[in-house]
Amino acid sequence: MPKSMATPALIADTTVHDFTPAHGDDPWRIFLHVPAKPAPDAGWPVLYMTDGNAVIGTAVDVVRAQASYPAGTNVCEGVIVAIGYPVEGAYDPLRRSWDLGPPPGKIYPPFYDGTPDVRTGGAGEFLAFIEDELKPWVASRARIDESRQALYGHSFGGLFALYALFTRPLSFRTWIAASPAIYWEDRAIDRFLEAFEAAVPAGPAVNVILSAGEYETEKLAPFQIGAEDEEKRLQQKQMTRTDEFARTMAERLAALPGVSASFELHASETHMSILPVTVNRAVQAAFAVRGSG
Repeated sequence: MPKSMATPALIADTTVHDFTPAHGDDPWRIFLHVPAKPAPDAGWPVLYMTDGNAVIGTAVDVVRAQASYPAGTNVCEGVIVAIGYPVEGAYDPLRRSWDLGPPPGKIYPPFYDGTPDVRTGGAGEFLAFIEDELKPWVASRARIDESRQALYGHSFGGLFALYALFTRPLSFRTWIAASPAIYWEDRAIDRFLEAFEAAVPAGPAVNVILSAGEYETEKLAPFQIGAEDEEKRLQQKQMTRTDEFARTMAERLAALPGVSASFELHASETHMSILPVTVNRAVQAAFAVRGSG
């Protein structure tokens, strides 16, 4: 057997920073990808992403694979800012529930015995951190094109992306809400949507991409048919209605001035398998050479 030496596998041109906010609460883990070359004159386009632990590796490799052939992919290089948590796993369920849930939020039983109650409703504070602390910090480390900033989120993160659009619509130019949990807490997001509809701000046009997987419709994935939890899944689908709610949200937004909104249904994908597909779509939209991606 040939000899080999094990070394850590690193994410190319990416650094990790545990960022404690000014008010001193628990830190967020920031994964920062900056291309290893001089920035263009206008600065780098930037893609901000929630659930950073789960998406950073995919996002960076998507850019590496496609940006080297922009004539065939329409993808250029850019800065990626993936916001996660100082944990070993892909998610911190307790903290993300608070950070990504629109206010006012509710209190739920613990995920596990002996752990704290689950609280939602902290999306306003999380968005303020991104705008007031994280964006200036990123700008101190890379030249940024402030007119080309995008926000991606999946599931609860997709709900957060919509909340951010409705409450701070000038913060980003491109918004990608993948499998957004629009149903959450009796569609609490609707009151923010209605305020946004009543006063769409003047400014550059925004591009909004909503999406869902084929098996987030009324259909079950083939491997779910006949499983022990088949009936429970079918009942859950009647509540979440991910594809229906995302599609109608896109139609509603597309009717507004200065908003380009679309809905995409991804074949053969479930709520979780859609993650890398939509990370790819986020990179294509955020780092498009021509057009909005």
